[in-house]
Amino acid sequence: MGKATGFLEIQRTKWPTRPVPERVRDWKEAYLPYPVDELKKQAARCMDCGIPFCHQGCPLGNIIPDWNDLVYKDRWRDAIERLHATNNFPEWTGRLCPAPCEGSCVLEINDDPVTIKAIEQTIIERAFDEGWIVPEPPAARTGKKVAVVGSGPAGLAAAQQLNRAGHAVTVFERADRIGGLLRYGIPEFKMEKRLLDRRLAILDKEGVVFRTGCHVGANVPVDDLRREFDAIVLAGGACHPRDLPVPGRELEGIHFAMEYLTLQNRRCEGDAIPDEEFITARGKRVVIIGGGDTGADCLGTVHRQGARSVHQLELLPRPPDARAPDNPWPQWPNVFRVSPAHEEGGERVYAVSTQRFTGDERGRVTRLHAVKVEMVGDGGRLDPRPVPGSEFTLDADLVLLAMGFLGPERPGLLTDLGVRLTERGTVARDASWMTSVPGVFACGDMQRGQSLIVWAIAEGRSAARGVDLHLMGKSDLPAPL
Repeated sequence: MGKATGFLEIQRTKWPTRPVPERVRDWKEAYLPYPVDELKKQAARCMDCGIPFCHQGCPLGNIIPDWNDLVYKDRWRDAIERLHATNNFPEWTGRLCPAPCEGSCVLEINDDPVTIKAIEQTIIERAFDEGWIVPEPPAARTGKKVAVVGSGPAGLAAAQQLNRAGHAVTVFERADRIGGLLRYGIPEFKMEKRLLDRRLAILDKEGVVFRTGCHVGANVPVDDLRREFDAIVLAGGACHPRDLPVPGRELEGIHFAMEYLTLQNRRCEGDAIPDEEFITARGKRVVIIGGGDTGADCLGTVHRQGARSVHQLELLPRPPDARAPDNPWPQWPNVFRVSPAHEEGGERVYAVSTQRFTGDERGRVTRLHAVKVEMVGDGGRLDPRPVPGSEFTLDADLVLLAMGFLGPERPGLLTDLGVRLTERGTVARDASWMTSVPGVFACGDMQRGQSLIVWAIAEGRSAARGVDLHLMGKSDLPAPL
């Protein structure tokens, strides 16, 4: 509970960040460490609410009031044990999760919520600094072998849990480095990759085997995995990007966000990418289509590359500054948000739809043609309707499509396995997380669709228990929520 009257006496304070003129000149993280004395005060705001709705908001079921109280009381070792009880990788969620727990905080009814995300990150960083995070290999091995396909947060969570249960776990990753979108999708200024490598080193010492450059269903036959392993976990994510099929889409200079972000992340890793293959925003008029987290990742990246101008387009209208009447607590608050990337510049344009692109004689994009829209409907599904006479154009030398993902890629792995798909195109699974193919399980975005890192970790943990039950007939792994 922290301090009984803390929420009455202490106001929420903003997580400190590096100055904009400084941080746009490098790729280091934008956020600064939260001063510990101030953070303990923020933990004291966790009130005696009776029913901690933050649990409902957190897919992992993090025991948030407990570790808030422990931080307030300066019991950091106990705090990390309580945090790790439900979350394998709090150093990633503390940076990348949008914190649905804060949206469900009881204080959110009429005040600012507790700074849960900052407290979580500070706990895990304190634990690493103190040397409390060490490899924990299993005491005994079961003799069972499990293949995990995909090394994003879902796959890594499943791998660590299964390894702790004593199974021999091998993680297959088609890229040249482990991490999935954590490695090549998330920009360095949101999470420095040393933090990923730090955790991977622990998993390696715990006994998890990593194999990169292994594209299951392509250069690694599915049948090989079926023969070699007792179970398979599909955690390949939802990597099929949403396209924009309008006239002019074929023009040079229009790219998917992940194509763009991956190249910059590779350069940050030290890879020598030829200039003719690299996509840069330097000196260009950039338009980002998509107002979500991926769009913000592109925004921060183009700032650091030296874009001439940036417009970020969103189909939906601008969210309100406070909760609307039809968006009550404890629902996720659909309100206007400003990320560090937005603080750095660029113009956000709401309620617009791209109609077409035009280019020059070389076949390069030079202009985007759009129209203002209004959302119409009968209270159910709302559809965008063009506003007559609202057409406008934007000069554009680089267009980045950041409109989300449609689901997992089907050719290869999923086709060869013959797993059943849902109507949405995701992998179908039962209550035990098994697919229609016995011994093959699915978790994360591959079965859920595009979602949050906290959901990925939660589902990786749940799928691991399902695998353990399948192999052993019982399981001591935590039961899913």
